[in-house]
Amino acid sequence: MTFNHQIRAGLLVGAGAIALAASPAFAQSSISVAPADEQAADVSGGTGSNSGLTEIVVTATKRETNLQKTPISISVMGAETIKERKVQSLLDLADGGVPSLRVATFEARQSALTIGIRGIVPLDANQPAREQGVGVYIDGVYLGRQHGLNTGLFDIERVEVLKGPQGTLFGRNTEGGALSLVSKTPTGEFGGSIDGGVGNIGSRNAALHLNLPKFAGFSIKLDGVYQHQDAITKNPLADQAGWGYFNRKGFRAAVRWQPVDGVTNDFSYDVARDENTPFYSQLLNYNPNNCLSGGTNKAPIAIPSGSTCVTPGTAFTGTQGTIKPLAPGIVVNGNSLMRTADIGVPQRNSVDKTHGFTNVLKWKVSPEIELRSITAWRGVDVQQWDNSGGAHRVPVINYTTACTDASPCAFSRYSLADLRQRQFSQEFQAVGTVGSVDYVAGLYYFNEHVSDDAATPNSMGAVYVSPTEAKYVTIPFCTGSTPAFVGKAVNGCSIDRASQVTSKSYAVYGQATWNATEALHITLGGRYTWDEKQGDLTWSRNINYAVNTAAAAANGYQRLDKKWRRFNPMATVAYDFNDDVHGYVKYSTGYRAGGASSRTSNYQAFNPEDVKNYEVGLKADLFNRHARINLAAYMMDRKGSQVDLSTIQPTATGNFNNLVTFNAPGTTKIRGIEADLTIKPIEGLKIDLSYAYTYTDIPAVPVTYREFTSAGVATGNSTTVLQKFYIVYTPRNAASAAIDYEFPQILGGARPKFHIDANYSQATQSFDQFATKADASFIVNARLSLLDIGLGGNANKMNIGVWSRNLFNNQLVYRRDPSNSLPAVQSTAASGVPNVVVIGNNGNILGDYGNFNMPRTFGIDASIKF
Repeated sequence: MTFNHQIRAGLLVGAGAIALAASPAFAQSSISVAPADEQAADVSGGTGSNSGLTEIVVTATKRETNLQKTPISISVMGAETIKERKVQSLLDLADGGVPSLRVATFEARQSALTIGIRGIVPLDANQPAREQGVGVYIDGVYLGRQHGLNTGLFDIERVEVLKGPQGTLFGRNTEGGALSLVSKTPTGEFGGSIDGGVGNIGSRNAALHLNLPKFAGFSIKLDGVYQHQDAITKNPLADQAGWGYFNRKGFRAAVRWQPVDGVTNDFSYDVARDENTPFYSQLLNYNPNNCLSGGTNKAPIAIPSGSTCVTPGTAFTGTQGTIKPLAPGIVVNGNSLMRTADIGVPQRNSVDKTHGFTNVLKWKVSPEIELRSITAWRGVDVQQWDNSGGAHRVPVINYTTACTDASPCAFSRYSLADLRQRQFSQEFQAVGTVGSVDYVAGLYYFNEHVSDDAATPNSMGAVYVSPTEAKYVTIPFCTGSTPAFVGKAVNGCSIDRASQVTSKSYAVYGQATWNATEALHITLGGRYTWDEKQGDLTWSRNINYAVNTAAAAANGYQRLDKKWRRFNPMATVAYDFNDDVHGYVKYSTGYRAGGASSRTSNYQAFNPEDVKNYEVGLKADLFNRHARINLAAYMMDRKGSQVDLSTIQPTATGNFNNLVTFNAPGTTKIRGIEADLTIKPIEGLKIDLSYAYTYTDIPAVPVTYREFTSAGVATGNSTTVLQKFYIVYTPRNAASAAIDYEFPQILGGARPKFHIDANYSQATQSFDQFATKADASFIVNARLSLLDIGLGGNANKMNIGVWSRNLFNNQLVYRRDPSNSLPAVQSTAASGVPNVVVIGNNGNILGDYGNFNMPRTFGIDASIKF
């Protein structure tokens, strides 16, 4: 079945469901609204009584609304579900509990996350001058960087996943959607909880959540969290950190001031520290494409039988070099996670530090208007120490008799980087209702400054002993002088790159909903945005561009100084067929600012990308609110898609990661269907089913390749080909199912509860430029709890539970990198021609390397409420 047929089928299903639900047999008018505390505890529907599914309140439109009556495709994960799934950080959402939401590490690092919704997923938003495609918000404040997103979560009331462009109401760069985290606010009454738990892999966690009594109009809430896990993969090198380790600490203080009726001021401060190491990148296979030594892998001469050694999308004219044999001691394992690395390498803990101040003032001026001010200062500091690839990444070990004690053959690319980010944002909103019109209007300002530096020295050497035995030794690295501005991780290194950029964004927006009748609601909105970026590439390939201006000019360097303007309109028509059935059609647009790649020697700039979204949706409560179905079908057209071409270029002393970001021509098509079904058939039982179908297609991109010899000398040969690019971490099909059953109360009023969820994602690409896919994913999580155990007081209760993530220990590669299994494609910016790359030699061909998912984890935890 073609995609267009699938879209038509989805629309027919939606239309049929509307007709069915609107018929008298299924029309219901009863509404069961959960108390505020119950909504916070179980925003996904509730299992306690059999009166039907409870109302879910969201703030996606800047006002509290019933999820079912909000004409946006939204998935919501409440506090209880977060606990049942053992979600301690955003990376724990990578198992696919919300099928449209994709979360992955950047490279193998826990310190930076790639967030995607509906196929809007940038490969490398790790750069200071590049923006995310999905806005991440904490209590309404946009987080400008993907760095620091994996710190431990505080006391979260709910996670709202808003799908599709949200530019008329949310900050900036929300073309794919918004991930909104909503914290629990102070209650003004004494109470709280003490949480703790232990598990395998040396895991332990503790948290304190404390509400203090209201005094003189002030209510205070304090939250402290601690999370720890030992290394998953051990490092054989003595006194060096293993891989997959984390140690997170955080503190948050929130103060609510209510001096008079109608005025509420919420101030919060948070600080967190996350020490972590990357996941281990192991060698999955050896020369899987049967590349041959010498210049035999070339066209138009026929490629030898059995060889698929072709650079993606190209008909290259030749390659040089030899295919290296495996060095002694290197292990090939594509079936399971290695719990001890084959070769030990230097590895330190990376450190992420985050902090933020937020002040939200709300003043209910009259029944028709509420004025709001959202002010925030936030910062992120990162020291990155990533030696995840060991002997499996470029440069491949050239193990020969020439590898001696005096001159060991270098390998083990140690990726070191420092980042410092500071941001300030100010937003003013007016929210209210005049007659039959609900409105939101606002002004937005965002100012961000980011600086970074990076180095990639070789940290290990091989010494020849025999054809079957090698001696591996650490070699000195980062022993030179260091400019004053370079951070701790890059101290003394040959500098791969260093840059700084200031980004400013100004916006005015508004949205109004005319409730034409009790059933018909028409919404119009728009945002006008001014974006500015000024950036400098201060160092590249160990050249100080501020001093050596001649070298900078020879490399084609141009300072980033760009301004962009956009108007993004939105229109929605929603219709209430009855109290329980609601449908909508929607047109919305989104935009992501341009920038420049600090991983290129010319600081190559790229332009914004724009998306148009056409959507139809249905939301229905059926069978006296014992079933709830939400459907959405959408078509997104994106122009100027920002795509990445990435390579690692070996040098005598280290390696340069060269990544060119440019705008693909034509229109990228993204099409999809989303479905969520919740059923509460009997008392205590709730079943959740979710599905997302996402089709993506980027038109082929013309890329010019220049041929170089194994010595790095240009041959003069070049060719322009149409190369296929892919949207990463976006499975065609993804689904999730969960079952919650709350047993009848036992002696003393305690309530046993069982939860299990299963999450599936089809295999998908990990890199824009490679068709190679990682593995399909199937992860099952489970929890058995005993709730509300009496502790001898009316208010004191204890919950205890046993849990497991990845219950069946399903081992899969979530990130597969074929860079070492195909002839290298190396970028060169010196030519000054965009999209020009070089055909490298065969010398670094080894095999695919990649990262396995987390193994099975399990443990026991307890929470005492007081």
